[in-house]
Amino acid sequence: MPKPTTIPTFSDAYAYSLDAWQRSVLFLDVMRERGAQYEEHRTQTAPNVLEFEVELIRDGRTLERPVNYALVKIVPHEDVAVDPSKRPFVVVDPRAGHGPGIGGFKADSEIGVVLKAGHPCYFIGFLPDPMPGQTIEDIALAEAGFLETVIARHPSADGKPCVIGNCQAGWAVMIVAALRPELFGPIIIAGAPLSYWAGVKGQNPMRYSGGLLGGSWLTALTGDLGAGIFDGAWLVQNFENQNPANTLWTKQYNLYSRIDTEAARYLGFERWWGGHVTLNAEEMQFIVDELFVGNKLAAGEIRTSDGTAIDLRNVHSPIVVFCSKGDNITPPQQALGWILDLYHSVDEIRAYGQTIVYTVHETIGHLGIFVSAGVARKEHDEFASNIDLIDVLPPGLYEAVLTSASEVTEGREFASGEWLMRCEPRTLDDIRALGGNDAEDERRFATAAKLSEVNLALYRTYLQPAVKAAVTPPVAEAMRNLHPLRLQYALFGPDNPFMNWARALADQVRQTREPVARENPFVAWQESFSQQIVDGLETWRRTAEYLSEQSFQAIYGSATLQAALGIDASTGKPRKAAKSPLHQELVEARIAELRSRMAHGGICEGLARCLIFVGMARGGADERGFEAVRRLRQAHRETKQLDLATFKAVMREQYFMLLIDEDAALAALPKLLPEAIEERRSAFAALRGVLEASGAVMAVAAERLQRVATLFRLDSEPPVSITAGKTVRNRKVS
Repeated sequence: MPKPTTIPTFSDAYAYSLDAWQRSVLFLDVMRERGAQYEEHRTQTAPNVLEFEVELIRDGRTLERPVNYALVKIVPHEDVAVDPSKRPFVVVDPRAGHGPGIGGFKADSEIGVVLKAGHPCYFIGFLPDPMPGQTIEDIALAEAGFLETVIARHPSADGKPCVIGNCQAGWAVMIVAALRPELFGPIIIAGAPLSYWAGVKGQNPMRYSGGLLGGSWLTALTGDLGAGIFDGAWLVQNFENQNPANTLWTKQYNLYSRIDTEAARYLGFERWWGGHVTLNAEEMQFIVDELFVGNKLAAGEIRTSDGTAIDLRNVHSPIVVFCSKGDNITPPQQALGWILDLYHSVDEIRAYGQTIVYTVHETIGHLGIFVSAGVARKEHDEFASNIDLIDVLPPGLYEAVLTSASEVTEGREFASGEWLMRCEPRTLDDIRALGGNDAEDERRFATAAKLSEVNLALYRTYLQPAVKAAVTPPVAEAMRNLHPLRLQYALFGPDNPFMNWARALADQVRQTREPVARENPFVAWQESFSQQIVDGLETWRRTAEYLSEQSFQAIYGSATLQAALGIDASTGKPRKAAKSPLHQELVEARIAELRSRMAHGGICEGLARCLIFVGMARGGADERGFEAVRRLRQAHRETKQLDLATFKAVMREQYFMLLIDEDAALAALPKLLPEAIEERRSAFAALRGVLEASGAVMAVAAERLQRVATLFRLDSEPPVSITAGKTVRNRKVS
């Protein structure tokens, strides 16, 4: 932090005083604009912060089970060309207290990079107030209907819609995908919590909040004080509380200290941040009881109204998880811990035919995952540009590793954009290495969940009737308007008569503005004073977080309390989703079917088998190889007619054949190849071109490629068949 190195003069003091006065006036005027913007925003029927024009496709209020959600089509800017044959994207914004639109907040956003990649784009947003009686299940059904509409509008698209779920929309999308897996292409969940108890000691204190408040009875009380409506401002307040230094000082100080350049950005963000929405009390109760306190989603313990269990293993589409170590709202453990809850190994992931790709940012915060232009141009741009690569990856667990394209030397013509994406295989140990709970922690959270059920039952029995009788809708509306977060906008808004002079005075200041020089010693003192405030608030935050963690562990680690609530301390095993014997029977039947089909197919199946066999030795796939495959598909008569879904099915089937019995799959390979030597040479050259697009074929991969070359019989000798460990010369290709 700069410190004054010279003794300040009277001239320095005068210049700084004038600048500070002018900045104060301009700051107050920005607060006035923010208040006016807030009032204007809340009067709109469908407020949002989308940068793009939209076309309404379906209104959820007209459904049989009406909801306050809607499906709109994004109208691209005039300079953006969209290819209708490409798979559509559907961006679902989070309903977590703020209004919709953050996914298309600016040109460099999720929606922006989707359009840039040439894909049609749709958006699922919501109105500020819920429909009477709507539930989370109703919303899931509505979103499924919206996806049906998108699919019907793009019958010739090369793949089902790619769905992006941000934050709270992430778990909502996963629920829909578990119930209606046939509607989805790849799913991207960004900053979305799915394993709600997970975290690292000393780093992720927000997960203790539910237990320290005694569970979800306060959620029920808040809903009753709202006359059946839960004010989303309380959810925003929870976000604010995680970083008091930014909430109470830094955000405002940055505006004040950079008032000449920061106002537009500040107002743009505040337009979304202050767009508070509401939820039905029943919706919020479900979210807290079933997810954040109960942690039932990954355990498969949530059921729909007809008794259907929501099992995330039912999701057939590739799942892309984007999270960050800098995210204190949804840390990587909460974004990825569900994988450990559902599966014992990567082989089990493969047995369910699931493809999971994750990437972990090192520093970006929770909101930056959705609003950062840098993230949009890097991670989201790569996901949008390479979504077909992700779609055809063999089942398993991968990490998406992004490398600057400027560092790429080989196969540069197959790489587009500023970054190169490579998907590298990972194991469950890589997820565990991020940190997480031990058995004692799991018992503590299970105890908190059980106590929450008890306290909620007590509240509903003894207090809820009186609260409901006392709170009428007008009283609830008055209390919402008095929420501190709403007041901070209203106090500086157009209804405050004392703000009338601020605009005129600010106009005068702009005409005579005299910014102080940065080397003025008083500026250094100002920065030093600001840093001391930040340090003090940070110390307060760390102390409060430490005390909350220690309190949670002491209270819910009590053996007496655990025993009283029926938590078995002897098992020591974390809760896992139930296994189905039927699934194992289906897997065995599928294995038998694949064994019987190893010699079935033609050149397309043969090339796919070879490509996977050699590629497995490289331990991953990157966009250069897939781009080479795409060009090969377009150039080759046999493969050009394959749509992406068929190509994906071929790749997966050949991968599983190699996984089941590699020797048998290779032995059957000559039966898939053409008889003519020139056709085999052409096919092998195409195979080699694809493999070398990602760099030279070396080491074990080179040995495998040589083995494949032998099976291709590139000379004019009789074909070779391999049986029972013996090599036999045949007269002709069978």
